[in-house]
Amino acid sequence: MDFSLVPLPAFSDNYIWLLAAGAVAVVVDPGDAVPVRLALREQRLRLAAVLVTHHHPDHMGGAQALAEEHACPVYGPARERIDAVSVPLREGAAPELPGFGVFRVLDIPGHTAGHIAYGGHGIIFCGDTLFSAGCGRLFEGTAAEMCRSLAKLAALPDATAVCCGHEYTLANLKFAREVEPDNREVREYMEECAARRARGEPTLPSRLGRERRVNPFLRCDEPAVRDAARRRLGREPEDAVEVFAAIRAWKDAFS
Repeated sequence: MDFSLVPLPAFSDNYIWLLAAGAVAVVVDPGDAVPVRLALREQRLRLAAVLVTHHHPDHMGGAQALAEEHACPVYGPARERIDAVSVPLREGAAPELPGFGVFRVLDIPGHTAGHIAYGGHGIIFCGDTLFSAGCGRLFEGTAAEMCRSLAKLAALPDATAVCCGHEYTLANLKFAREVEPDNREVREYMEECAARRARGEPTLPSRLGRERRVNPFLRCDEPAVRDAARRRLGREPEDAVEVFAAIRAWKDAFS
């Protein structure tokens, strides 16, 4: 499938993902309609569909306006109430997007109760569930739910492009370095991402194979991450879910 993939910056650190094939475009998580309008105008694109991963305003605030302006459908999670959504989706759905083929839906609750992801063509749009070197806060779900959701994403092929919703990579890597100070891949990735940001470039998309090597929330069975959780808890964690919960609570207070 031949199309371009571009992160459009929005707000202070969001990305809206733009896919373009010929004169047709699809956008993912348009919290703000303005960057999308500008990109469509500059590239002379027609918007064919909007994809939404979850109900937070910074991911869907511009969806209704864009749908009305372009008379296009808005796909989104069936388990969340989003007025703009015209095509509600659950895991197993496989919407075919004009010009872009099929994207399959995964249910990935944890950050929100009904959060979904869209995967296809070597890409996963994962919203605020999986970040590069991090994961989303548990606003509506449990640690066990988030662990299951992250496991679904981690099972995808190494080359999968991880297209998440925020430019949090450097901050996440600083925390990952605290969890695993001897992880050389974390240090190397931090240097690479710092150079990208210094050039004004995004650190995204990342690749899933690398995420499994640097992201502590995908590494809860690793001895070093388990040891870090044990030090935080003051005792041996019962299982990988308790390791995750301890590391996530640490990250919530980390600065």
